[in-house]
Parts: sequence; C-alpha cells; structure tokens
Amino acid sequence: MKPCPRCRCSVPDATRTCPHCRAKQRRGDRTPQMVLGFVTVAAAALAALGSCPSLAGQPPGGSQRAEPPTIARLRYDGGGDWYANPSSLDNLLEQIRSRTGIPVADRPAEVGAADPDLADHPYLYATGHGNMSFSTLEIERLRAYLYGGGFLHVDDNYGLDESFRREIARLFPELPLAEVPLAHSVYRIFYEMPDGLPKIHEHDGNPAQGFGIFLDGRLAVYYSFESDLGDGWEDEGVHGDAPQVRESAIRMGVNLFLYALSATPAR
Repeated sequence: MKPCPRCRCSVPDATRTCPHCRAKQRRGDRTPQMVLGFVTVAAAALAALGSCPSLAGQPPGGSQRAEPPTIARLRYDGGGDWYANPSSLDNLLEQIRSRTGIPVADRPAEVGAADPDLADHPYLYATGHGNMSFSTLEIERLRAYLYGGGFLHVDDNYGLDESFRREIARLFPELPLAEVPLAHSVYRIFYEMPDGLPKIHEHDGNPAQGFGIFLDGRLAVYYSFESDLGDGWEDEGVHGDAPQVRESAIRMGVNLFLYALSATPAR
C-alpha cells in the first residue's frame, strides 16, 4: 500500500490515486472503459482498506470508517406506496455484490428528500403506484442533491406516471424529460443492453422507455417507464416473472447502480 499523492489516504501500489481523487477529474458522461476502470479501482480499494476518508466526506486522518455504498429508497408524501416491492432492493444489492465484487451494504437505506443525510446516498430509488408529492423544501433539497452529483432513479410501478411528471416539472421547470439514447453508457457500463430498458411488467402494453434529466451532460435522473424493474428484482415467486425477464431486470439494475457510483463526484 502507498499514500495517495493528492489526499494521502492509502491505495494499492498499482493505483496512482484513490477513487475520490480520480472522481474529481471526471466530467459529464464516461466511456465504458473509463467507468469500468473506476469501478475496478473503487472495488479494490474498498475491499483492501475498508475505508477511504475522502470517499466518506471526511478529512484525511479521520477515524470513522466509510460505510459501503447502498441504494436509498426515497420516501415521499401524497399517498403513494413508496415502500412497494419490499424485497426488490435487498435482492438487487445481493446481485450487485455477487456479480461485480463491489462490497455493497447488505440492506438498502431509507431517506426523505429533506433529511440531512440525503447527500450521503449516491443512488436514490423511488417507486410506487399512487400519488407522489414533495414540499417546497424537499424540491429545493432534491435539486441541490442532483446538481451536486446525486442520482435519482424513479421506477413507475404503474400509476405513478402522472404525479411524477408533475413533480419533475417542479424540480426542473426548464429541463423536460428526454429519452435516454441507446448509445448512452447506462446501457453498456457493465452489461450490454442494446435494446435499452427491458420490459418487465405489462402496464398498458406499450414498449418500455427510459427517460432522463441531464445536468451538465450527466444523467442525473433516470425514469423507467412502462417497465417496472422493481417487479423483476423481487423474490422469484412474487410476480411469477420468467427467469429471462428477471435476469434482464437485474442486469439493468446493476448498470444503473454502477453508473450512479461512477457519475457521482466526491464531496
């Protein structure tokens, strides 16, 4: 091991700088090779060290250990069941760990848009069937989180579309949702998804579509519409999805998580 020349936290001998300092040099979307390079270095550093002060947002020399990354389920008001698909995120985290080797947390987190620890979570996941509503304060905090490098994935569990589009227009009134191009790295960062977002749930029978909000060239919000990835992440017997359908949902989830980690600037 040797000290990182920038922040002085320990890194493997073959690595020039720690993942925190590498992240500072990245701007906008990344090629798959660059992103996978970051993921490999981050996984090796986390596995070998268990912590990196700068990744934890602490000054070098701090004594607190960094927590492994996880997915944070976003709570919201309005009456929608933000807690839907209760086994989905646990299962996805297990698949991320086994398939990539990244030492993620055993369980997802839970956070509200105005909670003080919102910025501690690189991947926010929101789902549900009913109404989604945010207060003015929550809109301000979410906007700051996303402009600060955070990533929000909204997964329409059928019935969420109308309220989500209303709230995203409040969040970014001058940035309409745009379909994410199939060439974007979120569809090829780890698994090749040549057709883009997979179709998991019937919904209205329309093709699945992945929409996004781009901030300074970075995909900051991803909206999985007419798909319902969470159904495919749930325990096998819950929805009776075919194995190939569940596999496609997991692959898309792995890609989303790795993109969120790679595209989030260190604080």
